[in-house]
Amino acid sequence: MTASTTMAVSIDVGDHITRKFLGIKFNIDTLTSTAFALLVIVFLALWMRRSATHLVPGKLQLFFETIVAQVEEQVGGDLRRRAPNVVPLAVTIFIFILTANWISVIPSGHKPEFLPPPTSDINLPLAMGLSVVIWAIAAGIRRRGLRNYLKHLKEPYVALLPINILEELIKPITLALRLFGNIFAGTVLVLLISKLPIFIIWAPDFIWKLFDMFIGAIQAFIFALLTILYFTQAIGQEEAH
Repeated sequence: MTASTTMAVSIDVGDHITRKFLGIKFNIDTLTSTAFALLVIVFLALWMRRSATHLVPGKLQLFFETIVAQVEEQVGGDLRRRAPNVVPLAVTIFIFILTANWISVIPSGHKPEFLPPPTSDINLPLAMGLSVVIWAIAAGIRRRGLRNYLKHLKEPYVALLPINILEELIKPITLALRLFGNIFAGTVLVLLISKLPIFIIWAPDFIWKLFDMFIGAIQAFIFALLTILYFTQAIGQEEAH
């Protein structure tokens, strides 16, 4: 028995508020955060639609127009012509992930976070990754036909067919883990900061929230950019006549 005592601080990460319905377990905190992010996006979209003008655009309209212009530049004219739904899909993905990631920076008072970012739950990024990859494959088959689409799996050499198939299968996993890992690491750090003494917690918390906003924006951009890339690979380049 020593004179000094060590205080152990317990930090639980990855825990969720769960409820069961029809035998299926739902993460209520993730659903709440996702619904909140969607409500914010719908509210901003309706507000922008009401205030949109061709004369002097407001800050919100400039924000949306800048995002759309950047996405259109990344997509390119050829892909926009062959798959016109890629631009609205990428814009929606970017704005949704950005909003979902930035939920964690809302002041919360006595709690580490106002709401946990839903992207810190692997279920949401994985569902989004699966949706993007399946949609891209479906668009590629519809545009090129099943035979021509499967033909690209043998390129550049037939011997690489198993590797190309494996790459297609792990695309949604890598897409999801990249987003989840970065945001989940941020939630862990927020929990660590919350255990600091109250009189110094404001400084690291403020600094981290600024950095967290930057990371959240980068991850939203990467997810949207990879979405465009997957559609480009699936649909292929315009064949010369």
